[in-house]
Amino acid sequence: MTSASSSNIDRLLDDARRGEDAALGELLELYRNYLHLLARVGIDRRLRGKMSPSDVVQETFLQARRGFEQFQGRTEQELMGWLRQILVSRLAMLVRHYRAQRRNVRLERTLEAELKHSSAAWGESLPARGPSPSHSAARREQAVLLADALAELPPKYREVVVLRHLEGLPFAEVAERMNRTLPSVKNLWTRALARLRQLLGDR
Repeated sequence: MTSASSSNIDRLLDDARRGEDAALGELLELYRNYLHLLARVGIDRRLRGKMSPSDVVQETFLQARRGFEQFQGRTEQELMGWLRQILVSRLAMLVRHYRAQRRNVRLERTLEAELKHSSAAWGESLPARGPSPSHSAARREQAVLLADALAELPPKYREVVVLRHLEGLPFAEVAERMNRTLPSVKNLWTRALARLRQLLGDR
C-alpha cells in the first residue's frame, strides 16, 4: 500500500471541512493502522479480553465523524493528536466501566502520555535501513508509516515486532506468548525487522 502524500492529506482535510463525508472517511482511514496499534497497547495493559482494538478504533472514528467540526488543526501531527485524544477517552471510558470507577482525569492524562510516548518511540525503536524512508518521513509522520508497514507484515512477523517493541517484552516473554522457543523467536524477530525495513524503504 502506498502512503498518502502530505498534499493529499491537506486536500482531504480541506474537503472534509467543507462537509464532504467521503473525504472525511478517506482521511480517517489513513490512520486506522496507527490507532489500532495504540489501542492494542492501551487495551493489553488494562482490558485484556474485554474489547478488541478494532472496536475501539471504530468507536473513535464514529466520534471523530460526529465532532469533526471541533477540530481546528492544520497539520497531520495535530490531526493525529486529536484522534489520539478521542481514542484515549474511549479507552478511559472502558477502564471506568470494567473497574466501576468514576471519571478520572488523571487516568486519561496517564493514558494520553503513555500512548503519545509509544507513538513517538516507534521511530526510535524500529529504525529504517540507512536513510530510508528519507523522503516519506519528511512528508508523513513516522509513526503512521511504521503502523502501515507493520500492517503489511505476515501475522507472525507483526506479532513478534509488536510484542518486542511496542509492548517492550523481553525475548523470553515473547517466546512464551508466541509458544515458540527462544532461538526461534529471535530468528523470527530478525527476519521481521528485515522485512519491515524493506517495506519502509519502499515508502
